Amino acid sequence: MKFIIFVIDDQLENASGTEMEAIDHFNEKLQNGGHWITAAGINHGDAATVLDNRGDAGIVSSGSLYNEAEHYSGFWLIEAENKDVALKLAAEGSKACNRKVELRPYL
Repeated sequence: MKFIIFVIDDQLENASGTEMEAIDHFNEKLQNGGHWITAAGINHGDAATVLDNRGDAGIVSSGSLYNEAEHYSGFWLIEAENKDVALKLAAEGSKACNRKVELRPYL
């Protein structure tokens, strides 16, 4: 099963040096365990663009659709045998990046 782990942030600063070390170690664990698909940090929602071309509307808006204090700052795409394994990995990811995370299964 495939899952996405969103990193939820409430600050604009990048992860600290010790957080990056912990994230790198967690990434290695995912890779060595056969759970790794990919991961990345993403820009704050201020850098987003929302497009709606349904019915050829051609609507383009700067910024995120959601303007909350908390935002997604990164993600891991993982492979896990089941949701219990994915939950365990998400908890480890939260600890590694020192942020809240949100786990969602792929459809």
